[in-house]
Amino acid sequence: MDISATTWVLIGVVLGGWTLAALAAIYLASRATAQVRDARTGLKRLQRMLDESPALPLLVRADGRIEASPRLAGWLGLEELPTYLAELGETDRGLAPPQAEQLQEAVRRTQKTAAPFDMIITPQGSLRSLSLRGQLADPQVSPGGAALVWVFDFSDSESELARLRDEAQRARGDFAALVGLLEAAPMPMWFRTNEGDIRLVNSAYVVAVGAKDADEVVAEQIELVEPVNGLAASHVAREASEQRLPIERMVNATINGQRRALRVSDLPLGEEGIAGYAIDVEDMEELSRSFKAFRVAQRNMLDKLSAGVAQFDANHHLIFANRPFQRSFGLTFEQMREQPSFSRWLENARDRDRIPQVRDYPAWRKEREEWFTSNETNEESWTLADGTHLRIFAQPNPDGGLLLLAEDQTEQLQLSASQDTLLRTRTATFDSLFESIAVFRPDGRLQLWNRRFAADWGLDEEFLDTHPRIDELLGLIQKKLQRGDKAGQIGDVVRAATLDRAQGVGRANLSDGRILEFAGVPLPDGNGLLTVLDITDTQKAEEALRARNAALVEADAMKTRFLANMSYEFRTPLTSMRGFAELLETGIGGELTDDGMAYLKAILDSVEQVESVLDLSQSEAGMLPLVKEEITLAPFLENLIETRRERIEGQDIQLELKVAGSGARIMGDDARFSRAVGHILDNAINALPEGGRILVKLLDRKDGTRIVISDDGEGMDAITLARALDGLMVSADGKTVERRVNYGLPLAKRIVEAHGGNLEIMSEKGQGTAVIFDLG
Repeated sequence: MDISATTWVLIGVVLGGWTLAALAAIYLASRATAQVRDARTGLKRLQRMLDESPALPLLVRADGRIEASPRLAGWLGLEELPTYLAELGETDRGLAPPQAEQLQEAVRRTQKTAAPFDMIITPQGSLRSLSLRGQLADPQVSPGGAALVWVFDFSDSESELARLRDEAQRARGDFAALVGLLEAAPMPMWFRTNEGDIRLVNSAYVVAVGAKDADEVVAEQIELVEPVNGLAASHVAREASEQRLPIERMVNATINGQRRALRVSDLPLGEEGIAGYAIDVEDMEELSRSFKAFRVAQRNMLDKLSAGVAQFDANHHLIFANRPFQRSFGLTFEQMREQPSFSRWLENARDRDRIPQVRDYPAWRKEREEWFTSNETNEESWTLADGTHLRIFAQPNPDGGLLLLAEDQTEQLQLSASQDTLLRTRTATFDSLFESIAVFRPDGRLQLWNRRFAADWGLDEEFLDTHPRIDELLGLIQKKLQRGDKAGQIGDVVRAATLDRAQGVGRANLSDGRILEFAGVPLPDGNGLLTVLDITDTQKAEEALRARNAALVEADAMKTRFLANMSYEFRTPLTSMRGFAELLETGIGGELTDDGMAYLKAILDSVEQVESVLDLSQSEAGMLPLVKEEITLAPFLENLIETRRERIEGQDIQLELKVAGSGARIMGDDARFSRAVGHILDNAINALPEGGRILVKLLDRKDGTRIVISDDGEGMDAITLARALDGLMVSADGKTVERRVNYGLPLAKRIVEAHGGNLEIMSEKGQGTAVIFDLG
């Protein structure tokens, strides 16, 4: 079949169209591929930028599932992110449960209300600080009400903020401490503006100027220092600010009504102002004046010493020499006024033969000049040409000077020359004494003795000439004693006198019947003196006196028993007298006149005094009868006080009863115990002036009960207090009983002791008296 040309053209046209279509499709496909490749590259770039950004997104879907970069897991301290938001707080890492709950609640609120939120979290076990900013996610990001949370890591910023906060806190603390330090400073301090106006003062300034507070000082510009030579304190401050230099001056100011010397300083502080402070140097000035007065008094005192004293300053010049020193070395008034140097003074002394004769004088002088730099006191003996002996002491001073003392020992040497004569005289005196004497050195060796010592102990003098030790002597003395073990007592006395510097006494019975009494006495030179006295005859006389004294004691006991028995016989008529007197006092015999009542009161007081003496005599004889019954002390004391209420109120006396443990009870005689406590209470009332105070305390103790009666009266001195509790005493003539004004205290003591207790008095003149009853 023949195909026409037209057909072939059409076929060519179709094939060409198909070719063009294929080429267009290939072009479009390659272009789309390039666009996809570019989009993928951009997406990777954005993902990389997102991973490297300081903020990471966290997408929380409506069902609680979360989507985020694995990098966020590292921020939260997790190996990988969980699937749901609630799982962030279920492990010991990640968020703490409270933070996880707070985050869930914030996300839930954002999903429902589209309200954004901000919060800061710190993962567990991490120092990282994360800031969360949540908002509702755009539907293009995640439809369905998801929440998008951006997580920012601001740990470095938080650390910097924390550091800055700490620095600010420290700065505030330092400023507060500085202000407190200035406020607590004992010296007045202030701060001025550059114009000289007072801006700030401390409390010491306010007190110094007598102002009410610092605001008043600033408002009224009250100056501490008054103008000097027409210049006010503000002018001086401005001058310091202009010169940029501190100005310090000494001024006088009136502080608290007293004129005080002040050292005032104004310190410019650049553009801030001028600070100032004032130091009270009045004490230093007073100390300086006192030091000058002390130096004058010291030199006046040195002039009165017998030893010569000279003072050289740090430049080796003689600044002072007392009169004995001037006489010893022939110093004239002109020389003292010139204040010669040490070497010049030695030259002048050499010219007058007031220093020793030496072969090499320059070397000798150079050695003496080294005294100024020596670290210890130098001591020398100078023998002068005229026979004078001087003892020289050179004491270097801390300021580089020298204190030189010259003691004339000529007379002492002359006295020592006669020492041998004195020693011989002492030996002769020792030998003529009636007592035995021996002197022992601190090492226990016998140094001196007299002949009587050898005779009393039966010792050989040739043996004593060897100066034996005390233990060797005791070996021989032991054979002379009735009991050899008593020899050690002699050694103890000697050791106490020599080593312990204490006196000791003892007694030794010899085998021949003699009795020796010995004593050890420490001597000023460190030795010990042993004196021995034969008391055989004295001991026999003492035994005779002791037997006689025993007879006298027995006679005195018989007399006391007789007195106690007679006291018992007197009690019946005294009781009748008291009864009739009390009846008359009640008016049973008719109304009495004032004089009659006074006589009746005198009778009752006399009966009370006699009964006190009778009870005291019976108690001292141990024959005081007691009728014991149970006594409740709280109402007992209240009753005693109530019976004396009229006297207490009449004298305007304040009486206070304090009871600690109202159930305290004792077994005792109610009448006599009332008399004992009543006497003490009456004494306190009588001793007080109007307006005085008495305190009565009742205290329970583990071992019994205590009653304390104290007053704020005049009290008693030591002598009166020592005699207050004495009972019946024989008078000075030995024939009668000593009369006393008041037997209340000794009677109260005897009654308390009869009840098995104890009474103690504490008193001091001008401080009052306290009486303490301790009852078992």
